[in-house]
Amino acid sequence: MSAMLLEVERLSKSFGGVQAVQDVSFGVAKGEMVAVIGPNGAGKTTLFNMISGVIPPTGGSVRFQGGVINGKKPHELAMLGMTRTFQNLQLFSDMTVLENVMVGFHTRLTGGIFSAGFRLPLARREEKQAQEQAFSCLEQIGLAHLAWERAGTLPYGTQRLVEIARAAVSRPSLILLDEPMAGLNPQESKQLVDVLLAMREQGFTFLFVEHDMETVMAIADRIVVLDYGKKIAEGAPEEIARHPDVIKAYLGEEAV
Repeated sequence: MSAMLLEVERLSKSFGGVQAVQDVSFGVAKGEMVAVIGPNGAGKTTLFNMISGVIPPTGGSVRFQGGVINGKKPHELAMLGMTRTFQNLQLFSDMTVLENVMVGFHTRLTGGIFSAGFRLPLARREEKQAQEQAFSCLEQIGLAHLAWERAGTLPYGTQRLVEIARAAVSRPSLILLDEPMAGLNPQESKQLVDVLLAMREQGFTFLFVEHDMETVMAIADRIVVLDYGKKIAEGAPEEIARHPDVIKAYLGEEAV
């Protein structure tokens, strides 16, 4: 696993006497799109929250770009090149689409509060750079025409694309997506799939949790399956689709 961008090694989390995640290990290589799936209560969200620094693990480790990141906060991970979206949208509804995406560029800024507060030349240059980068990112996903619209006025599926643009604007090494298809209609889901596949072609790397199995099978290079907090399978989509333990976990019956 030494060539992996992200390395999860025997990661565990317990809440009191409940073992939510137990000894889960896998990796994500640069340029991959890896999905984490499993029935409700399988530990997917807990696993995601540990990787992204929302909660600390009880045991095991997470390595990112070769360094252990246990204990680091989400903003520290963003500085290192790991960004995340959430199942529930977290946009600033009264800000424009462009301004929302510009927020994601903050990890690249070096001017500090003093420079920004007094509108020093460095702050003005960085703001211009952030605006240009945000607009370019919106162009790449087909939302440039909405740059000056207030985010809160847009359809839910479009807001989801804005959130992904914000996560991508700083060109992070890894983007974590928490159920990106949640709440989308079929047309919005297809649009998002097209955007994610195009981003992968541009060199982005993804780790995502998703319930929509049609989407998972269409875009994932590799799938990690959890059940009751344990990893029960890992492999390519076609392998996972016929894996007996996965079939049993989802359908409650043995494969025939």
